[in-house]
Amino acid sequence: MCGIFGAIARHDAPLRHPEAIPRMAAALRHRGPDGECIVGHERARMGARRLAIMDLTTGDQPFQSPDGTIWMVCNGEIYNAPALRHEAGTWRYPFRSLGDIETIVPFYERFGPDAVSRLEGMFGLAIWDDARRRLVLARDRAGEKPLFWTDVDGELRFASEIQALLEFPDQARRLNRKALSLYHALGYVPAPHTMFDGIHKLPPASLLIAAGDRIEIRSYWSAAEAASRPATLSSGHTAELRETLLRAVERELMSDVPLGVFTSGGLDSSLLVAAAARAIPGGGERIHTYAIRFTEPGYDESAYAEAVTHQIASVHHVVTADDESLGRALEVVSRSLAEPLGDPAVLPTWLLAEAARERVKVILSGEGADELFGGYPTYLGHKFAARWLRLPRPLRGGARWIMDRWPSSTGKMTVEYMLKQFLAATELPWLERHLTWLGAMKIDDGVIRELAAKLDHFPHDDPLNRVMWFDFLTYLPDDLLVKVDRATMLASVEARAPYLDREVMELVLPGPARSKVRGLSTKAILKEAARGLVPREVINRRKRGLSVPVARWLNTSLAPLADRLLDTPLLAEHRTGRRNHARRLWPQLMLALWSERWGVDLS
Repeated sequence: MCGIFGAIARHDAPLRHPEAIPRMAAALRHRGPDGECIVGHERARMGARRLAIMDLTTGDQPFQSPDGTIWMVCNGEIYNAPALRHEAGTWRYPFRSLGDIETIVPFYERFGPDAVSRLEGMFGLAIWDDARRRLVLARDRAGEKPLFWTDVDGELRFASEIQALLEFPDQARRLNRKALSLYHALGYVPAPHTMFDGIHKLPPASLLIAAGDRIEIRSYWSAAEAASRPATLSSGHTAELRETLLRAVERELMSDVPLGVFTSGGLDSSLLVAAAARAIPGGGERIHTYAIRFTEPGYDESAYAEAVTHQIASVHHVVTADDESLGRALEVVSRSLAEPLGDPAVLPTWLLAEAARERVKVILSGEGADELFGGYPTYLGHKFAARWLRLPRPLRGGARWIMDRWPSSTGKMTVEYMLKQFLAATELPWLERHLTWLGAMKIDDGVIRELAAKLDHFPHDDPLNRVMWFDFLTYLPDDLLVKVDRATMLASVEARAPYLDREVMELVLPGPARSKVRGLSTKAILKEAARGLVPREVINRRKRGLSVPVARWLNTSLAPLADRLLDTPLLAEHRTGRRNHARRLWPQLMLALWSERWGVDLS
């Protein structure tokens, strides 16, 4: 795990700002505090800041081919490296390291850019082929690891985070208007856009190949193709799913340093803890588990996490999230991230990672389970929207009138809040309804067309699955995985998401929605697979999710900041208590802080 960076002159001229390369490294130090190395010549330079996880003594990057013409840096882990190393050994490749990352080089030598499709893992990587004057960038299938790039006057630059690209004096800081529209609709910016005009995010499962004047971006894996295959996953036949999940967790336990699990006491994280305990010699006693304890009434779930981890006998740690610690997290995150992220859960995630750093360097996290298995309450909302619309219009209007007069609560996912959300958008087309439920600030037709096009190649015969696939393509890589990657790397901890193993994704993506959302039950088939691994009370407990008491916070300790940065009537209405607008106000506040921190004019 590390932060990678570099710059390539696509023609014969030398790099215009070679002095910026060490500054790129410094900007990514949090991603790799254990070392730094830069290689290259006057027309091409690349490097890595290292967080030592595997092969602690011989795993320093960049790696080079034996003849020195190929240089490679990779941020991530290659879980099938043992098989790749064995295969390359039959070619008598002279490895200089014992770890996983160097295995990429001999496969590139033999197969070129197509070698990326052989990799199983999470990664953002760059390969410079000096003989062919070719740069290859690649990102893992689900988008666990980030990779950004820009082309400035024939000079292609790349980095694991945007702020490293901003170290170049000729990198403009202009606002990307399309990205701003998407942010207003989503609360995050989906690939390939970023909020900086001219800086791009490489999409998940994609290759960028740059040679001469040509830049090609293409996919090497397709979620749409996976979703279109015949489904083998069905209710009552969960043995294959269970074994696939256990294999995924076991693969992702590879580490030469201590590891832990973020846990909430919910199904996803509890299953990870149980699977890890089965796979590690010595069981739970060698696993560190971390849970957040909120001081806000109604938000704290640490008791559930403690009950699960007590049964497994892990080394459990509870991290307190009060106004003071969350305020400290807000200061760190808003100062450090060069992209606005309207997900307040990044704050407690950073607190967990900061605490975990004292004892571990690797964390397992449950991202991806909700999108793959249908875990969000919004999926139930979509399922029952059609039934609601069959009711007489006067009855529906009366229900909205009553709910409008129900006083708002600042609690976490209250019945009042969910009913108001449901009624506010039920009669909209599914995508607008979904975005409204997620907290969209503004939705225009251009945004709807662009987002709807993401599902062009997916099957049309399962409407609820299309909502889940949409979240898998957008919310998961560009919100949840950004949140986890940035929060953990700010604390110099690596996060891994076993639910996003390729085998798991290809098994679950084509599964029918009725196997995932059944009656009032979400994640039905995952719950079946978890029986016998996690306690029954965990399986049956209602999903709550990791959230922050933003509604109350905006009216108390964050009120001065909100008053200074937000100019919207939503804030005044929120203060009266008539409506809870926290889900819309928070992304606006994060956008304003980002604009102020990075000097980008939003007008």
